[in-house]
Amino acid sequence: MRLKLVPQDTKLEFFKYSRITFGASAIAMVLSIVAFFVMGLNFGIDFRGGTSIRTEAQAPVDVGEYRAAIAPLGFGDVAITEVFDPAFGTDRNVAMVRIQAQEGTEAITTEQITAVREALQEMDPTLTFAAVESVGPKVSGELIQAAVISVALALAAVLFYIWLRFEWQFSVGAVSALVHDVILTIGIFSVLQIRFDLAIIAALLTIVGYSLNDTVVVFDRVRENLIKFKKRPLMEVLDLSINDTLSRTVMTSVTTLLALISLFVLGGDVIRGFVFAMIWGVIVGTYSSVFVASAVLLRLGVKRDWSKNSGDTAGTQFGVKEG
Repeated sequence: MRLKLVPQDTKLEFFKYSRITFGASAIAMVLSIVAFFVMGLNFGIDFRGGTSIRTEAQAPVDVGEYRAAIAPLGFGDVAITEVFDPAFGTDRNVAMVRIQAQEGTEAITTEQITAVREALQEMDPTLTFAAVESVGPKVSGELIQAAVISVALALAAVLFYIWLRFEWQFSVGAVSALVHDVILTIGIFSVLQIRFDLAIIAALLTIVGYSLNDTVVVFDRVRENLIKFKKRPLMEVLDLSINDTLSRTVMTSVTTLLALISLFVLGGDVIRGFVFAMIWGVIVGTYSSVFVASAVLLRLGVKRDWSKNSGDTAGTQFGVKEG
């Protein structure tokens, strides 16, 4: 017996209240932008600058113990990760300790590094500092610029790809959904002040890919139904197409969310921000594929007879081919 989260033949009217859902999305985007400019993002070490300390010890690395040893020093954002390398021997347990730049300085001072060393050596006397490196504000600014460019290039590539595969109206709809997802993700990080670092940029690019995949599935069915039902109004064709793909969309989203929620609960603090961004992205990405991308497509109109050029009468939502 197959598991069905959604009945096989649904006839939901997704665009019955399209003005409300589209308006709610627009308001949410405006609020996200306001939150970004008013509250800002809680940038991590990658964007704020700080100091990275590479440690080596004979005992296995316990991230919790390292964090507990450094916490009383009051250095704020401290990221600790264990470094794995096949070249390391069994007696080399390497960790990377990253401490944010302190107020008024580009990196932590020599005295503060000494305090960190003493705190960690009190926990494990065999621990040594193999390397200490600092990342200044200039490098952090370059990272922010590179992150913005990477997201913008991803959106531009999506715009071009959808344009080639479908029509420009589909392309605008898909990119509108992706912009919606990215802005709302940045907005929720501003409101909740969750640490924003390079891992979150990776999550944003992953969200773009996930949302695009969902949107393309819906648009592919829209194109098929536009050819099959040439006399139906565009709204009905869109409703039919979304209902046709609804079971697949819900199943994909639910199974992805189950894995992500497990990682969020059991994965620890190191990946929690990344996983939260992914969970939020899956939810808003699924929503935007239906209520943003398709809604934009409805408002722009679309080619109805794919056997004709876009400039022909049958190439708009108002032209209907007889027969």
